[in-house]
Amino acid sequence: MNSHLPQYPSCLLREDIGEYVAHLQLHMTLQARNLVPTLTQAGDSRELLLQQTQAHFEKLVSRQPL
Repeated sequence: MNSHLPQYPSCLLREDIGEYVAHLQLHMTLQARNLVPTLTQAGDSRELLLQQTQAHFEKLVSRQPL
Protein backbone atom coordinates (compact mmCIF):
# COMPACT_ATOMS: atom_id res chain seq x y z
CA MET A 1 0.00 0.00 0.00
CA ASN A 2 2.86 2.41 0.74
CA SER A 3 4.33 1.68 -2.68
CA HIS A 4 1.56 3.80 -4.28
CA LEU A 5 2.45 7.01 -2.42
CA PRO A 6 5.44 8.00 -4.60
CA GLN A 7 3.26 7.75 -7.72
CA TYR A 8 0.86 10.55 -6.75
CA PRO A 9 3.24 13.51 -7.20
CA SER A 10 4.08 12.40 -10.73
CA CYS A 11 0.36 12.16 -11.55
CA LEU A 12 -0.16 15.70 -10.30
CA LEU A 13 2.78 16.91 -12.36
CA ARG A 14 1.32 15.26 -15.46
CA GLU A 15 -2.02 16.99 -14.81
CA ASP A 16 -0.26 20.37 -14.44
CA ILE A 17 1.65 19.83 -17.68
CA GLY A 18 -1.56 18.71 -19.39
CA GLU A 19 -3.33 21.90 -18.28
CA TYR A 20 -0.42 24.01 -19.51
CA VAL A 21 -0.47 22.28 -22.89
CA ALA A 22 -4.23 22.79 -23.17
CA HIS A 23 -3.84 26.52 -22.45
CA LEU A 24 -1.00 26.76 -24.95
CA GLN A 25 -3.06 25.02 -27.63
CA LEU A 26 -5.97 27.39 -27.01
CA HIS A 27 -3.70 30.41 -27.30
CA MET A 28 -2.15 29.08 -30.50
CA THR A 29 -5.60 28.44 -31.98
CA LEU A 30 -6.75 31.96 -31.16
CA GLN A 31 -3.52 33.40 -32.53
CA ALA A 32 -3.98 31.43 -35.75
CA ARG A 33 -7.47 32.88 -36.13
CA ASN A 34 -6.13 36.38 -35.51
CA LEU A 35 -8.40 36.81 -32.49
CA VAL A 36 -5.40 37.61 -30.34
CA PRO A 37 -3.49 40.71 -31.44
CA THR A 38 0.21 40.21 -32.10
CA LEU A 39 2.69 41.99 -29.89
CA THR A 40 4.06 44.40 -32.47
CA GLN A 41 4.76 48.09 -32.07
CA ALA A 42 1.42 49.81 -31.45
CA GLY A 43 0.50 52.50 -33.95
CA ASP A 44 -1.60 54.55 -31.56
CA SER A 45 -2.78 54.65 -27.95
CA ARG A 46 -5.86 52.51 -28.68
CA GLU A 47 -3.75 49.69 -30.11
CA LEU A 48 -1.37 49.96 -27.16
CA LEU A 49 -4.26 49.77 -24.69
CA LEU A 50 -5.66 46.74 -26.55
CA GLN A 51 -2.30 44.96 -26.44
CA GLN A 52 -1.81 45.72 -22.74
CA THR A 53 -5.33 44.55 -21.91
CA GLN A 54 -4.89 41.35 -23.92
CA ALA A 55 -1.55 40.57 -22.25
CA HIS A 56 -3.05 41.22 -18.80
CA PHE A 57 -6.07 39.02 -19.57
CA GLU A 58 -3.90 36.17 -20.86
CA LYS A 59 -1.75 36.37 -17.73
CA LEU A 60 -4.83 36.17 -15.49
CA VAL A 61 -6.37 33.29 -17.43
CA SER A 62 -3.13 31.31 -17.47
CA ARG A 63 -2.97 31.49 -13.66
CA GLN A 64 -6.57 30.38 -13.06
CA PRO A 65 -6.98 26.86 -11.71
CA LEU A 66 -9.29 24.62 -13.74
